[in-house]
This record gives sequence, structure tokens and C-alpha cells, in this order.
Amino acid sequence: MSAKAKQSNKSADKNANDRNDAASKDNDAEKANPQWKLINHEQINTLLDLTVEQVQLQFEVILGLKNYQTCLKEAALLDYFVSGFWWAREMNYTCQQISFIMALLQLLLDNIREKQMPFVDNLNEFAKLISGTRQSPSPEVDSLLDAEQAMSITDYLKCSLFQNYQLYEFLLNRPREELLLGKKRTIEVISSADCGAPLEEGMNTDVYLHYMTPVDQHEEGQRTSQEEDGEGPGETGLQQEKENKATEFEGFNVQDVKDVLGDLTKEMLGDLQAEFTEKLRVQEESFSTRLDPLKQPANSYTS
Repeated sequence: MSAKAKQSNKSADKNANDRNDAASKDNDAEKANPQWKLINHEQINTLLDLTVEQVQLQFEVILGLKNYQTCLKEAALLDYFVSGFWWAREMNYTCQQISFIMALLQLLLDNIREKQMPFVDNLNEFAKLISGTRQSPSPEVDSLLDAEQAMSITDYLKCSLFQNYQLYEFLLNRPREELLLGKKRTIEVISSADCGAPLEEGMNTDVYLHYMTPVDQHEEGQRTSQEEDGEGPGETGLQQEKENKATEFEGFNVQDVKDVLGDLTKEMLGDLQAEFTEKLRVQEESFSTRLDPLKQPANSYTS
């Protein structure tokens, strides 16, 4: 083989090794800093400009949770991811950091659901990932998280997932029966053609007015009918009766009314004051008798 061919083979081998090394580094970086595969960084940027209600609507589509309003499991998962994303947004993390946090939430949840991983093993898995973010894949690239950010993520997952680990185990791994509660009722609807006419349609007008008209109107109607027949007092009699009642109060003025009311008030208050004074006197005598034994009858001390 010629020297030129050997040199060409060495160059090809070197390029292949370089590609393998680059792929290996990318793979190591992906393992150290995983990214959420359900959405890319551009979609995360779009979500950062939305309100929490709009983010929830988007996550319903991203996660495929169509029955979260009636299914407790789907409602808990939706709240788990929306809360994690919104917390990362409030912490002002970058898109890459938010994607890592969402991938971390997904991984820990999959460990519970698919691998049924115990609490200690899942906690060790989390510790390995969070410590990997502190290591830079190359001297030219900074680490994904600093120490303060790594501690903040640890505190958040401690409160949101790890303190409720058994609840998530029960929610994701225990099958639940779907109970459909219902009751059938049969209601018969009677056709109007099969029944007689309602009572108000078959009732005589006089009978209806007698039983259904209010009492005052009924008496007024009777009085009117009597006046028409000449049996009642008539308009002249009613007017005379009103005039007689008015003449009874013609001799009094406002001052007379005040005087009468004043006399009645003084009489009532005087009786009340006398009664109160008498009761007070009796209570004072009774109290004085209990305090001064000498005022008691002498025979009370004899044996």
C-alpha cells in the first residue's frame, strides 16, 4: 500500500474518532443535563408570556389530559407539571434550565409510575442528576446550575414531591374501580286528550267568585249588591256615619291631646316609681337584717 493511501486511511480514522468523541460528549451532556422532550425551547419561550390559566390550557394539550375535570389522577398530574413550570418561571430561570426542571419532574414521576422505585432510590437518582448540573461538560461551557439554584430546586421538590411521595405512589400505582352511580326513573306523562277539562274551565262564574274572590272584595260586592237592592245604608248613610265620627273630635285641639297624654304618662310613671321604691326598701331591710345579727328576734338565739 502506498504512503498516500496510508495517510488517507489515517485521516479517515481520525475523522471517525472525532465524530464518535463528539457524539459521546453530546450523549454525556444529555445524560448530565436532560431536556424535556415534549416541548422545545421556542415553545417554552411562548409559554413564558402567558398567564397561569393559559399555561394550564396549553399543558392540557401537551400532556394529553382530557379528563382532568373528572379524573383525580389527571388533575393531580396537571397540577404537578403546571406548578413546576410556573415556579421555574417565577424564579427567572432560562429556557434550558426550565426544560431541565420539567425533564427532572418527568423522570422522577416515571420512576414512581413505571419502575415503582422506592423513595430512597428515587432520591438518590435525583441527587445524581442535580449534582451533574454543577459539572461543566467542557471548559468553554458554564455549568447549567449554580449552587443556589440547585438548592432552590431541591427545596421545591422536597415540598412538592418527596413529602407527598406515598400519595403519588398510591395515585399512580393503585388501580381504582370506576363506579358509575345512577338511578333510573320512569315518569308517565298523561296526555290532555285523555283527561277531562280543568276545574276552572268547568266551574260556574258565581261559584268561582264566591270561593275564590278575597274576603274584602266579597263583602264589598255584597254591600254593593245590597245597596242596589235598597237593603243597605247606601251612599247617603255612609256619608252621614263619617260626619258623625268627625264631629266627635271637633272640640279638641293639639294642646288638649298633649295634656291628656301627659297626665297618663305621669300616672303610669308615678305608679312604677312607687313600686320600685317599695321593692328597694324591702331589699335594704333584708340586707341590713343579715348584716346586723342584733336586729334579729331574741328567740332565734335560744336553744
